[in-house]
Amino acid sequence: MSDIAFLLNGTPVRVAGESPTRTLLDYLREVRGLKGTKEGCNEGDCGACTVMVTDESGSRALNSCILFLPQLHGKAVRTVEGMSGPDGAMHPVQEAMVDHHGSQCGFCTPGFVVSMAVAHKEGATDHDDRLAGNLCRCTGYAPIIRAAEAAEPAPVPAWMTEDLRPVAGGKAPFAPATSDELAAWYLAHPDATLIAGATDVGLWVTKMLMDLPDVAFLHACKDLQGIEKNGATIRIGAGVTIQRLRSALAASHPSFAELLRRFASEQVRGAATIGGNIANGSPIGDAPPALIAMGAKLHLRKGDTRREIALEDFFLDYRKQDRAKGEFVEAVTIPAKVPDLACYKLSKRFDQDISAVCGCFNVTLRSGRVESARIAFGGMAGIPKRAAHVEAALTGQPWTEETVRAALPAFARDFTPMTDMRASADYRLESAQNMLLRYFHERSGTATSVLEVVA
Repeated sequence: MSDIAFLLNGTPVRVAGESPTRTLLDYLREVRGLKGTKEGCNEGDCGACTVMVTDESGSRALNSCILFLPQLHGKAVRTVEGMSGPDGAMHPVQEAMVDHHGSQCGFCTPGFVVSMAVAHKEGATDHDDRLAGNLCRCTGYAPIIRAAEAAEPAPVPAWMTEDLRPVAGGKAPFAPATSDELAAWYLAHPDATLIAGATDVGLWVTKMLMDLPDVAFLHACKDLQGIEKNGATIRIGAGVTIQRLRSALAASHPSFAELLRRFASEQVRGAATIGGNIANGSPIGDAPPALIAMGAKLHLRKGDTRREIALEDFFLDYRKQDRAKGEFVEAVTIPAKVPDLACYKLSKRFDQDISAVCGCFNVTLRSGRVESARIAFGGMAGIPKRAAHVEAALTGQPWTEETVRAALPAFARDFTPMTDMRASADYRLESAQNMLLRYFHERSGTATSVLEVVA
């Protein structure tokens, strides 16, 4: 049972005796009576449950429906009820939503207001990205975007800057401060569930109704959150969030960073970790194909024993990885520069959607010929997988459209994709082939952005 302390709308609260996997959303609505935070999808897709969480690293918009109470220990939470001032003065984004008619039925409005308030506090103006995780079914996004833009010049209200004072007391369920503590504990509890951002595990509780009796929370494990450049490589701790990784690699790995921009939503990117995206073993996780194409190395730890493997060798079969009981992902290492990397994500929606196909290409040319090729896909097999036959068909050949087209039949030797609600097998196979053609034309200087429309 938990005994945690945090600030809630500026007031210190203590939570004792609750299950460590009780969600913040349930606590807010059922215990605190704060009904402004809504339950929509209960899986982190719609944003109706968005809250602001502040700690020493800043403020984030997070989905309270898949956020467990122990993850809040020592932090500050603001719901829509905490957006206005002590005297009832509205937050600038609330005023702007009224002035620009940004609300109709109102169900989604609290989540929008909180997401907008976080962006306003940070001085962020990339509103399309910031609000991609907030679903509105009736108002339409134009007046909401206009409201966000109108609020930009307004100063941050004083009451929104009071959430950094420390919160005393309480003790969260096991939340190791170091990887050494985690390694020792996990060795003694090898069947336990490790929870980093809870963007996946949260659904085990809210959708699958699973009971998780033995858990460890990794958000306090600071030495798993480093990003270190060591000459020709960059070591990324397993606890680094997707949002932070995207920012860190925007200049050096622009295509990978752009792929991460389409990783779920702002709320999910602010909680989800790169280690979790790898360790859950999903065949449609966005990061593994890019990491495999880069030749990433995975660092695993069990007790005091560490080992390093090629990331592509970690995935053995659907939901099966080369990871022993009591062993956890500690870090992943990538090259510091991958100038030839390009990542393409195909999904029904551009934002906030799961890949039907995710293809990543890293082809090195020398004197007009293919010196080496690393091509990896998600959504084409039960695991993230390299296109070995396609790579072989390209390697040593002149880099021409004729060579590329001659290699396209090899995709059928590498992959036997499935048909599901996202795409048919034939569509997936043809899309993967077209991605290689797109990569060729892009490398040849042809503009291929799907976001640009020209006459």
